[in-house]
Amino acid sequence: MATSLPRRVAILLALTAGVAAAVYAFWPRPLLVDVARARRGPFSVTVDEDGRTRVRHVYTVSAPVTARLLRISAPATAGNTPLHVGDHVIADQTVVAILQPAPSSFIDTRTRDELVAALSAAEAATTLAEAEVRRSQVARELAKSEHERVEALTRTQVASAKALEKAHADLGAAEAAVAIARAQLEVRRSERTGLAARMQPPTFKSNSTDPECCIAVRSPVSGRILRIVQESETVVTVGTPLIEIGDPADLEIIADLLSTDAVQVESGAPVNIEGWGGSPLNGKVARVDPAGFTKVSALGIEEQRVRSIIEISEPATAYARLGHDFRVSVRITIWSGNNILTIPTGSIFRSKNNWAVYKVENGKAKLQMVTIGRRTNQLVEVTEGLRDTDAVILHPSDRVSDGQSVTPRGA
Repeated sequence: MATSLPRRVAILLALTAGVAAAVYAFWPRPLLVDVARARRGPFSVTVDEDGRTRVRHVYTVSAPVTARLLRISAPATAGNTPLHVGDHVIADQTVVAILQPAPSSFIDTRTRDELVAALSAAEAATTLAEAEVRRSQVARELAKSEHERVEALTRTQVASAKALEKAHADLGAAEAAVAIARAQLEVRRSERTGLAARMQPPTFKSNSTDPECCIAVRSPVSGRILRIVQESETVVTVGTPLIEIGDPADLEIIADLLSTDAVQVESGAPVNIEGWGGSPLNGKVARVDPAGFTKVSALGIEEQRVRSIIEISEPATAYARLGHDFRVSVRITIWSGNNILTIPTGSIFRSKNNWAVYKVENGKAKLQMVTIGRRTNQLVEVTEGLRDTDAVILHPSDRVSDGQSVTPRGA
Protein backbone atom coordinates (compact mmCIF):
# COMPACT_ATOMS: atom_id res chain seq x y z
CA MET A 1 0.00 0.00 0.00
CA ALA A 2 2.82 2.39 0.82
CA THR A 3 4.42 1.90 -2.54
CA SER A 4 1.18 2.35 -4.56
CA LEU A 5 0.29 5.82 -3.14
CA PRO A 6 3.05 7.74 -4.94
CA ARG A 7 2.16 5.96 -8.11
CA ARG A 8 -1.46 6.99 -7.77
CA VAL A 9 -0.45 10.57 -7.09
CA ALA A 10 1.71 10.61 -10.24
CA ILE A 11 -1.11 9.22 -12.35
CA LEU A 12 -3.52 11.80 -10.92
CA LEU A 13 -1.11 14.62 -11.65
CA ALA A 14 -0.63 13.39 -15.23
CA LEU A 15 -4.38 13.22 -15.80
CA THR A 16 -4.81 16.69 -14.36
CA ALA A 17 -2.08 18.07 -16.66
CA GLY A 18 -3.67 16.37 -19.67
CA VAL A 19 -7.09 17.80 -18.87
CA ALA A 20 -5.57 21.27 -18.36
CA ALA A 21 -3.77 21.03 -21.69
CA ALA A 22 -6.94 19.95 -23.48
CA VAL A 23 -8.92 22.80 -21.89
CA TYR A 24 -6.20 25.28 -22.86
CA ALA A 25 -6.08 23.93 -26.42
CA PHE A 26 -9.82 24.22 -26.98
CA TRP A 27 -10.36 27.39 -24.97
CA PRO A 28 -11.56 30.28 -27.26
CA ARG A 29 -8.66 32.63 -28.03
CA PRO A 30 -8.94 36.31 -29.00
CA LEU A 31 -8.86 36.93 -32.78
CA LEU A 32 -5.79 38.76 -34.10
CA VAL A 33 -6.85 41.90 -36.02
CA ASP A 34 -5.27 45.03 -37.52
CA VAL A 35 -6.34 48.16 -35.70
CA ALA A 36 -6.29 51.86 -36.61
CA ARG A 37 -7.41 54.87 -34.61
CA ALA A 38 -9.71 57.69 -35.58
CA ARG A 39 -7.82 60.96 -35.70
CA ARG A 40 -8.59 64.62 -36.21
CA GLY A 41 -6.53 66.79 -38.52
CA PRO A 42 -6.38 68.31 -41.99
CA PHE A 43 -8.19 66.34 -44.67
CA SER A 44 -8.25 66.87 -48.43
CA VAL A 45 -10.23 65.27 -51.23
CA THR A 46 -8.19 64.98 -54.42
CA VAL A 47 -8.55 63.76 -57.97
CA ASP A 48 -5.50 61.65 -58.83
CA GLU A 49 -4.54 61.18 -62.46
CA ASP A 50 -1.53 60.65 -64.71
CA GLY A 51 -0.51 63.54 -66.92
CA ARG A 52 2.19 64.60 -69.32
CA THR A 53 4.16 67.76 -69.80
CA ARG A 54 4.26 69.80 -72.98
CA VAL A 55 5.84 73.02 -74.14
CA ARG A 56 3.19 75.72 -74.05
CA HIS A 57 3.93 77.02 -77.55
CA VAL A 58 5.27 74.51 -80.10
CA TYR A 59 6.15 75.83 -83.56
CA THR A 60 6.13 73.37 -86.45
CA VAL A 61 8.35 74.40 -89.37
CA SER A 62 6.94 73.13 -92.69
CA ALA A 63 8.26 73.01 -96.23
CA PRO A 64 7.28 76.23 -98.08
CA VAL A 65 7.52 74.57 -101.51
CA THR A 66 7.74 71.13 -103.04
CA ALA A 67 11.46 70.40 -103.14
CA ARG A 68 14.24 68.02 -102.23
CA LEU A 69 15.12 68.22 -98.51
CA LEU A 70 18.75 67.73 -97.51
CA ARG A 71 19.39 65.55 -94.46
CA ILE A 72 18.91 67.74 -91.39
CA SER A 73 21.37 65.90 -89.12
CA ALA A 74 23.95 65.29 -91.84
CA PRO A 75 27.63 66.25 -91.25
CA ALA A 76 28.37 69.93 -91.74
CA THR A 77 28.98 71.02 -95.34
CA ALA A 78 29.38 74.33 -97.08
CA GLY A 79 25.66 75.09 -96.84
CA ASN A 80 24.37 72.76 -94.14
CA THR A 81 24.78 72.75 -90.35
CA PRO A 82 23.92 69.49 -88.55
CA LEU A 83 21.03 69.78 -86.09
CA HIS A 84 19.88 67.41 -83.36
CA VAL A 85 17.06 67.28 -80.85
CA GLY A 86 17.85 69.65 -77.98
CA ASP A 87 20.01 72.08 -79.99
CA HIS A 88 19.47 75.80 -79.48
CA VAL A 89 18.15 77.83 -82.41
CA ILE A 90 17.90 81.60 -82.87
CA ALA A 91 14.97 83.29 -84.55
CA ASP A 92 15.61 84.34 -88.18
CA GLN A 93 19.24 83.22 -87.94
CA THR A 94 19.57 79.47 -87.52
CA VAL A 95 19.03 77.51 -90.73
CA VAL A 96 16.95 74.46 -89.82
CA ALA A 97 16.49 73.01 -93.32
CA ILE A 98 17.85 73.40 -96.84
CA LEU A 99 15.64 72.70 -99.85
CA GLN A 100 16.92 72.00 -103.37
CA PRO A 101 14.90 71.82 -106.58
CA ALA A 102 13.09 68.53 -106.83
CA PRO A 103 14.26 66.18 -109.63
CA SER A 104 12.03 65.65 -112.65
CA SER A 105 9.96 62.50 -112.76
CA PHE A 106 10.55 59.46 -114.97
CA ILE A 107 8.72 59.20 -118.31
CA ASP A 108 6.81 56.04 -119.15
CA THR A 109 6.78 54.56 -122.65
CA ARG A 110 3.39 55.92 -123.69
CA THR A 111 4.20 59.42 -122.48
CA ARG A 112 7.56 59.32 -124.25
CA ASP A 113 5.89 58.30 -127.54
CA GLU A 114 3.39 61.13 -127.10
CA LEU A 115 6.23 63.59 -126.44
CA VAL A 116 8.15 62.37 -129.53
CA ALA A 117 5.08 62.89 -131.69
CA ALA A 118 4.46 66.31 -130.16
CA LEU A 119 8.11 67.28 -130.70
CA SER A 120 7.89 66.26 -134.38
CA ALA A 121 4.76 68.36 -134.74
CA ALA A 122 6.51 71.28 -133.03
CA GLU A 123 9.47 71.00 -135.43
CA ALA A 124 7.11 70.94 -138.39
CA ALA A 125 5.27 73.96 -137.01
CA THR A 126 8.61 75.73 -136.58
CA THR A 127 9.51 75.02 -140.23
CA LEU A 128 6.12 76.32 -141.29
CA ALA A 129 6.58 79.47 -139.21
CA GLU A 130 10.02 80.06 -140.77
CA ALA A 131 8.50 79.76 -144.27
CA GLU A 132 5.75 82.19 -143.25
CA VAL A 133 8.41 84.67 -142.11
CA ARG A 134 10.17 84.46 -145.47
CA ARG A 135 6.85 84.87 -147.36
CA SER A 136 5.90 87.90 -145.30
CA GLN A 137 9.33 89.44 -145.85
CA VAL A 138 8.96 89.01 -149.63
CA ALA A 139 5.50 90.59 -149.47
CA ARG A 140 6.91 93.48 -147.45
CA GLU A 141 9.67 94.12 -150.00
CA LEU A 142 7.07 94.16 -152.78
CA ALA A 143 4.87 96.56 -150.82
CA LYS A 144 7.87 98.77 -150.14
CA SER A 145 8.80 98.94 -153.84
CA GLU A 146 5.21 99.69 -154.79
CA HIS A 147 5.07 102.44 -152.17
CA GLU A 148 8.27 104.05 -153.54
CA ARG A 149 6.95 103.88 -157.15
CA VAL A 150 3.58 105.42 -156.29
CA GLU A 151 5.28 108.09 -154.19
CA ALA A 152 7.45 109.07 -157.19
CA LEU A 153 4.45 109.18 -159.53
CA THR A 154 2.55 111.28 -157.03
CA ARG A 155 5.32 113.92 -157.08
CA THR A 156 4.91 114.19 -160.87
CA GLN A 157 1.14 114.21 -160.42
CA VAL A 158 0.76 111.04 -162.48
CA ALA A 159 -0.67 109.07 -159.54
CA SER A 160 -3.38 110.35 -157.26
CA ALA A 161 -3.07 110.95 -153.52
CA LYS A 162 -5.53 108.11 -152.93
CA ALA A 163 -3.17 105.66 -154.64
CA LEU A 164 -0.35 106.90 -152.41
CA GLU A 165 -2.46 106.33 -149.30
CA LYS A 166 -3.29 102.80 -150.44
CA ALA A 167 0.37 102.01 -151.09
CA HIS A 168 1.29 103.38 -147.66
CA ALA A 169 -1.38 101.17 -146.00
CA ASP A 170 -0.24 98.11 -147.93
CA LEU A 171 3.33 98.70 -146.73
CA GLY A 172 2.21 98.97 -143.09
CA ALA A 173 0.16 95.78 -143.37
CA ALA A 174 3.16 93.96 -144.88
CA GLU A 175 5.42 95.11 -142.05
CA ALA A 176 2.83 93.97 -139.48
CA ALA A 177 2.59 90.60 -141.21
CA VAL A 178 6.36 90.22 -140.88
CA ALA A 179 6.18 91.01 -137.14
CA ILE A 180 3.34 88.50 -136.68
CA ALA A 181 5.23 85.81 -138.56
CA ARG A 182 8.36 86.37 -136.47
CA ALA A 183 6.33 86.17 -133.23
CA GLN A 184 4.71 82.95 -134.40
CA LEU A 185 8.17 81.59 -135.14
CA GLU A 186 9.33 82.39 -131.58
CA VAL A 187 6.23 80.66 -130.17
CA ARG A 188 6.89 77.53 -132.19
CA ARG A 189 10.55 77.49 -131.24
CA SER A 190 9.64 77.84 -127.51
CA GLU A 191 7.14 75.00 -127.78
CA ARG A 192 9.80 72.83 -129.40
CA THR A 193 12.31 73.71 -126.66
CA GLY A 194 9.78 72.90 -123.93
CA LEU A 195 8.94 69.52 -125.40
CA ALA A 196 12.63 68.71 -125.78
CA ALA A 197 13.21 69.64 -122.13
CA ARG A 198 10.40 67.31 -121.00
CA MET A 199 12.16 64.42 -122.72
CA GLN A 200 15.43 64.89 -120.82
CA PRO A 201 16.24 62.17 -118.24
CA PRO A 202 15.76 63.10 -114.52
CA THR A 203 18.76 64.43 -112.64
CA PHE A 204 19.39 64.08 -108.90
CA LYS A 205 22.29 66.49 -108.54
CA SER A 206 22.08 70.20 -107.90
CA ASN A 207 24.74 72.88 -107.95
CA SER A 208 24.82 73.65 -104.23
CA THR A 209 27.37 76.46 -104.79
CA ASP A 210 24.76 78.47 -106.67
CA PRO A 211 22.97 80.67 -104.09
CA GLU A 212 19.83 80.67 -106.23
CA CYS A 213 19.60 76.88 -106.39
CA CYS A 214 18.45 76.32 -102.81
CA ILE A 215 16.05 77.66 -100.18
CA ALA A 216 17.34 78.06 -96.61
CA VAL A 217 14.50 77.66 -94.11
CA ARG A 218 15.26 79.60 -90.92
CA SER A 219 13.84 79.17 -87.43
CA PRO A 220 10.79 81.40 -86.78
CA VAL A 221 11.48 81.60 -83.01
CA SER A 222 14.30 81.15 -80.52
CA GLY A 223 14.30 77.99 -78.43
CA ARG A 224 15.29 74.35 -78.70
CA ILE A 225 14.56 71.62 -81.19
CA LEU A 226 11.94 69.34 -79.68
CA ARG A 227 11.50 66.93 -82.57
CA ILE A 228 12.89 66.37 -86.06
CA VAL A 229 9.88 65.15 -88.00
CA GLN A 230 11.70 64.50 -91.29
CA GLU A 231 15.36 63.77 -90.66
CA SER A 232 16.48 61.91 -93.78
CA GLU A 233 16.97 63.39 -97.22
CA THR A 234 13.81 63.10 -99.30
CA VAL A 235 11.45 64.94 -101.62
CA VAL A 236 8.80 66.78 -99.62
CA THR A 237 5.62 68.47 -100.77
CA VAL A 238 4.51 71.94 -99.74
CA GLY A 239 3.27 71.99 -96.13
CA THR A 240 5.17 68.85 -95.01
CA PRO A 241 6.19 69.21 -91.31
CA LEU A 242 9.98 69.24 -90.96
CA ILE A 243 10.89 70.20 -87.39
CA GLU A 244 9.27 71.27 -84.10
CA ILE A 245 10.73 74.09 -81.99
CA GLY A 246 9.80 75.36 -78.53
CA ASP A 247 11.08 76.60 -75.16
CA PRO A 248 11.40 73.69 -72.65
CA ALA A 249 11.40 76.16 -69.75
CA ASP A 250 7.82 77.19 -70.63
CA LEU A 251 6.04 73.98 -69.64
CA GLU A 252 2.46 73.10 -68.78
CA ILE A 253 0.81 69.80 -67.85
CA ILE A 254 -2.05 68.03 -69.60
CA ALA A 255 -4.22 65.63 -67.60
CA ASP A 256 -7.15 63.75 -69.11
CA LEU A 257 -9.70 63.46 -66.28
CA LEU A 258 -12.75 61.26 -66.10
CA SER A 259 -15.82 63.34 -66.84
CA THR A 260 -17.24 62.47 -63.39
CA ASP A 261 -14.12 63.96 -61.79
CA ALA A 262 -13.82 66.89 -64.18
CA VAL A 263 -17.19 68.35 -63.09
CA GLN A 264 -15.75 68.74 -59.56
CA VAL A 265 -12.56 70.50 -60.66
CA GLU A 266 -12.57 74.28 -60.83
CA SER A 267 -10.08 76.64 -62.43
CA GLY A 268 -7.46 77.76 -59.92
CA ALA A 269 -7.65 74.56 -57.85
CA PRO A 270 -4.29 73.71 -56.22
CA VAL A 271 -2.37 70.78 -57.68
CA ASN A 272 0.44 68.65 -56.29
CA ILE A 273 2.74 67.31 -59.03
CA GLU A 274 4.58 64.09 -58.22
CA GLY A 275 6.05 61.01 -59.83
CA TRP A 276 8.34 62.81 -62.30
CA GLY A 277 11.63 61.80 -60.68
CA GLY A 278 12.17 64.90 -58.56
CA SER A 279 10.73 66.71 -55.57
CA PRO A 280 6.97 67.38 -55.59
CA LEU A 281 5.95 70.58 -57.34
CA ASN A 282 3.05 72.94 -56.76
CA GLY A 283 0.69 74.03 -59.50
CA LYS A 284 -2.85 75.11 -60.25
CA VAL A 285 -5.57 74.25 -62.73
CA ALA A 286 -5.53 76.78 -65.56
CA ARG A 287 -8.42 75.44 -67.62
CA VAL A 288 -10.84 72.53 -67.91
CA ASP A 289 -12.09 72.00 -71.44
CA PRO A 290 -15.87 72.27 -71.94
CA ALA A 291 -15.96 69.24 -74.26
CA GLY A 292 -14.91 65.65 -73.64
CA PHE A 293 -13.74 62.79 -75.82
CA THR A 294 -13.85 58.99 -75.76
CA LYS A 295 -10.70 57.16 -74.72
CA VAL A 296 -10.20 53.39 -74.50
CA SER A 297 -8.48 52.31 -71.29
CA ALA A 298 -5.83 49.59 -70.97
CA LEU A 299 -8.63 47.15 -70.10
CA GLY A 300 -10.49 47.96 -73.31
CA ILE A 301 -13.19 50.05 -71.59
CA GLU A 302 -14.47 53.18 -73.28
CA GLU A 303 -14.23 56.19 -70.97
CA GLN A 304 -15.32 59.77 -71.36
CA ARG A 305 -12.36 61.98 -70.63
CA VAL A 306 -12.00 65.75 -70.31
CA ARG A 307 -8.69 67.53 -70.91
CA SER A 308 -7.42 69.87 -68.21
CA ILE A 309 -4.45 72.24 -68.39
CA ILE A 310 -2.27 72.67 -65.28
CA GLU A 311 0.26 75.46 -64.75
CA ILE A 312 3.43 74.86 -62.71
CA SER A 313 3.77 77.46 -59.97
CA GLU A 314 7.43 76.71 -59.18
CA PRO A 315 10.31 78.58 -60.89
CA ALA A 316 11.83 76.90 -63.92
CA THR A 317 14.99 76.04 -61.97
CA ALA A 318 12.95 73.68 -59.76
CA TYR A 319 12.10 71.44 -62.71
CA ALA A 320 15.04 72.07 -65.01
CA ARG A 321 15.36 68.34 -65.79
CA LEU A 322 11.70 68.08 -66.75
CA GLY A 323 11.17 68.21 -70.51
CA HIS A 324 8.55 67.99 -73.22
CA ASP A 325 6.20 64.97 -73.17
CA PHE A 326 7.37 63.66 -69.76
CA ARG A 327 5.04 61.59 -67.58
CA VAL A 328 3.90 63.02 -64.22
CA SER A 329 1.27 62.26 -61.56
CA VAL A 330 -1.06 65.04 -60.43
CA ARG A 331 -3.25 65.39 -57.35
CA ILE A 332 -5.92 68.04 -57.85
CA THR A 333 -7.47 69.23 -54.57
CA ILE A 334 -11.23 69.65 -54.94
CA TRP A 335 -11.96 70.13 -51.19
CA SER A 336 -9.94 70.55 -47.99
CA GLY A 337 -10.68 71.16 -44.32
CA ASN A 338 -9.05 71.24 -40.86
CA ASN A 339 -9.90 69.34 -37.67
CA ILE A 340 -11.70 66.60 -39.60
CA LEU A 341 -12.27 63.21 -37.94
CA THR A 342 -11.07 60.47 -40.31
CA ILE A 343 -10.54 56.73 -40.32
CA PRO A 344 -9.01 54.45 -42.96
CA THR A 345 -11.36 53.64 -45.83
CA GLY A 346 -10.68 49.91 -45.39
CA SER A 347 -12.39 49.89 -41.98
CA ILE A 348 -15.96 50.73 -43.12
CA PHE A 349 -18.51 48.31 -44.57
CA ARG A 350 -22.22 48.13 -45.24
CA SER A 351 -24.57 46.72 -42.58
CA LYS A 352 -28.35 46.84 -43.03
CA ASN A 353 -28.10 49.64 -45.62
CA ASN A 354 -25.92 51.69 -43.27
CA TRP A 355 -22.22 52.27 -42.94
CA ALA A 356 -20.63 50.54 -39.96
CA VAL A 357 -17.29 49.74 -38.32
CA TYR A 358 -16.08 47.32 -35.68
CA LYS A 359 -14.86 49.37 -32.74
CA VAL A 360 -12.49 47.75 -30.27
CA GLU A 361 -13.60 48.20 -26.63
CA ASN A 362 -12.20 46.25 -23.67
CA GLY A 363 -10.71 43.60 -25.93
CA LYS A 364 -13.96 42.95 -27.81
CA ALA A 365 -15.27 43.96 -31.22
CA LYS A 366 -18.34 46.16 -31.09
CA LEU A 367 -20.50 46.82 -34.15
CA GLN A 368 -20.85 50.59 -34.46
CA MET A 369 -23.02 52.42 -37.01
CA VAL A 370 -21.39 55.57 -38.41
CA THR A 371 -22.26 58.44 -40.70
CA ILE A 372 -19.60 59.29 -43.25
CA GLY A 373 -18.93 62.37 -45.35
CA ARG A 374 -16.28 62.85 -47.97
CA ARG A 375 -13.92 60.02 -48.78
CA THR A 376 -10.74 59.25 -50.68
CA ASN A 377 -8.92 56.04 -51.55
CA GLN A 378 -7.13 56.13 -48.17
CA LEU A 379 -9.32 58.01 -45.68
CA VAL A 380 -13.00 58.66 -45.02
CA GLU A 381 -14.59 61.47 -43.02
CA VAL A 382 -16.74 60.39 -40.03
CA THR A 383 -19.43 62.87 -38.98
CA GLU A 384 -21.25 60.71 -36.40
CA GLY A 385 -20.64 57.50 -34.47
CA LEU A 386 -17.00 57.77 -33.41
CA ARG A 387 -14.81 59.91 -31.19
CA ASP A 388 -11.18 60.87 -31.27
CA THR A 389 -8.73 57.99 -30.67
CA ASP A 390 -11.44 55.29 -31.01
CA ALA A 391 -9.83 52.12 -32.33
CA VAL A 392 -11.44 50.40 -35.34
CA ILE A 393 -10.63 47.11 -37.04
CA LEU A 394 -9.06 47.31 -40.49
CA HIS A 395 -10.47 45.08 -43.23
CA PRO A 396 -12.68 42.96 -40.90
CA SER A 397 -13.19 39.41 -42.15
CA ASP A 398 -16.30 37.21 -41.75
CA ARG A 399 -14.72 35.77 -38.57
CA VAL A 400 -15.25 39.09 -36.80
CA SER A 401 -18.66 39.49 -35.12
CA ASP A 402 -20.23 41.73 -32.53
CA GLY A 403 -18.82 40.79 -29.11
CA GLN A 404 -15.91 38.77 -30.56
CA SER A 405 -12.75 38.83 -28.43
CA VAL A 406 -9.97 40.45 -30.42
CA THR A 407 -6.32 41.29 -29.90
CA PRO A 408 -4.52 43.97 -31.93
CA ARG A 409 -1.83 42.40 -34.09
CA GLY A 410 1.58 42.98 -32.58
CA ALA A 411 0.21 43.81 -29.12
